[in-house]
Amino acid sequence: MGRSDRWAQRDVEFTDYLAARQPSLLRTAYLLTGDRHQAEDVLQTSLAKLYLAWDKVHDRNAVDAYVRRIMVNENNSLWRRGWKKREYAADDVPEGDPHHDAYDDGTNDELWRVVQSLPPKARAVVVLRYYEQMSEAETADALGISIGTVKSQCSRALAALRERVPVTLHPRYSGEDQ
Repeated sequence: MGRSDRWAQRDVEFTDYLAARQPSLLRTAYLLTGDRHQAEDVLQTSLAKLYLAWDKVHDRNAVDAYVRRIMVNENNSLWRRGWKKREYAADDVPEGDPHHDAYDDGTNDELWRVVQSLPPKARAVVVLRYYEQMSEAETADALGISIGTVKSQCSRALAALRERVPVTLHPRYSGEDQ
């Protein structure tokens, strides 16, 4: 197989991977960042890095783990950049209607405000463990930390969430206490 044939095959494989996994990866990026536009930026940068390293990922079953690791690193590095500290959120969003994948009665937004109050590393652990349903070992591997750190970060994050979550979001809340 000639060099141009290898590049063409590489592009086909990468395109097939994108077609199959991009929506799920965007969801993960959103869960990590808490902002759709920032999630798109993190995912775009991560996919560009994945493309450049595509030939180095020999185990095609590990591509998701590899790109999740890139996304976590990209998200963490955003907070280290000086320009990010000078950027401020606006009260009025210039775009039209927000995009929702499914019906939302408002509790998801309320819950996400609480999740987003977690520090980035704790939020990453919660996202990977409970939204991506990764094991402790998979989460540790994706974040480059020990399983013990995953357990302690997760425990602290869940305790903080229990304290911060409004009573109206509690599973046993009936609405009769108002």
